[in-house]
Amino acid sequence: MSDGGLDDLFGVAEVQQRTEEPEAEVKRRSIAITLAGNALVIGLAAVVITAGLRALDTSISLLLLVSLLIGLRLLIHAVKAVAPPPAPKLRSRIGSGTPQAADALRAAVRRWEQNLDRAHSDPDLYARNVLPVLAELTDERLRLRHGITRASDPRRAREVLGDDLWSALSGPGRRALKARDVETYLDAMERL
Repeated sequence: MSDGGLDDLFGVAEVQQRTEEPEAEVKRRSIAITLAGNALVIGLAAVVITAGLRALDTSISLLLLVSLLIGLRLLIHAVKAVAPPPAPKLRSRIGSGTPQAADALRAAVRRWEQNLDRAHSDPDLYARNVLPVLAELTDERLRLRHGITRASDPRRAREVLGDDLWSALSGPGRRALKARDVETYLDAMERL
């Protein structure tokens, strides 16, 4: 069983990693083939543009046209060189790969809803899973808002939390709480 920490709440242990597929070797063409291909593309484009301009009774210097096409080809090459890498492909164990099935936050919330439902009838499950997470969340809120934790300044933390929430989180006889009690404690935590 898990200790019910924030890692379990947000599913850090189950974060879907990028699929580890062996990347295909990038085949690099030789410089001569690349230059020949670019020269062919530039030559064909120059012929088509020249023919189109002659059909319209317009002319342009062939040197200027070739220079513009070379500049355009260099610009395209530069843009390809700084293009971002492709987005990683995530593998989903949750479902078929639809966006809803791959939503890790939704899966974590669903898992915690099930844990909370079972915790109402099983005090041990409540003590193992729910209370440690509530205590961790409370400590984090105290640290962010007041610069303390329950362990670093217990007296001040008890004042901020109130006796009811303090005893529910740190009492030795951790019993399962009623839904309205949990709601009251969560409201108190949100007001921190």
